[in-house]
Amino acid sequence: MVIGTFNQLAKVYENSVDTTSLYNSEYERPTMLKQLPENLNGKNVLDAGCAAGWYTNKLVSKGANVVATDISPEMVNSTKRRIGEKAKVICLDLEDELPFDDHSFDLIISSLTLHYLKEWDYTFSEFQRILKPKGILLFSVHHPITDIKLLQDPKYFSTELIIDKWNKEGKLYEVPFYRRPLSDILNTTLKYFSIKEVIEPQPTMTFKEKAPKSYDLLMKSPQFLIISATSN
Repeated sequence: MVIGTFNQLAKVYENSVDTTSLYNSEYERPTMLKQLPENLNGKNVLDAGCAAGWYTNKLVSKGANVVATDISPEMVNSTKRRIGEKAKVICLDLEDELPFDDHSFDLIISSLTLHYLKEWDYTFSEFQRILKPKGILLFSVHHPITDIKLLQDPKYFSTELIIDKWNKEGKLYEVPFYRRPLSDILNTTLKYFSIKEVIEPQPTMTFKEKAPKSYDLLMKSPQFLIISATSN
């Protein structure tokens, strides 16, 4: 279901989400970018769940050698249109064995992707395998405290499927993802990596100026969670 949904959303991401969504431009992305080295010249970076390629393009501009992946063929096409030959773009499922050599990446970045996976252990073991020693894993996911409000009968300590409804460009999309307890997010990460920082991002002042009500809601209940970790 998620592949079909994001195939439909690819043009929306390409044409509007990357430029009009404050939750991306003035909330998640500024905080994620602060965790990255300013100069990535010569570094091998995996963009795991590239969507329409915004991070791929940003990483290339910082000098990185980028491999971008997404489960949606149409998202892959959108990324290719955006970055041309400046990065390698592959369609793959992050729950499968990854087609990369051991210790081949300096950095893995995964923006708002991992909550679409029901199981994390195999994916994280593959991330651990392909990262170099002391390599960085930086990822953002939905915050479990906020997502639980979408459920009528929540069971906090379970991994629960949520079918969210997104209204984009006048059309309603059903988007499936998984909410898991904070302890699972942290402990699964710690099983394979050393956590450097756990971040609950705050929206920018530009966000506040453009959408004060949404800004106030985010300051009371964060939408996203960001984790920076390193391989052992």
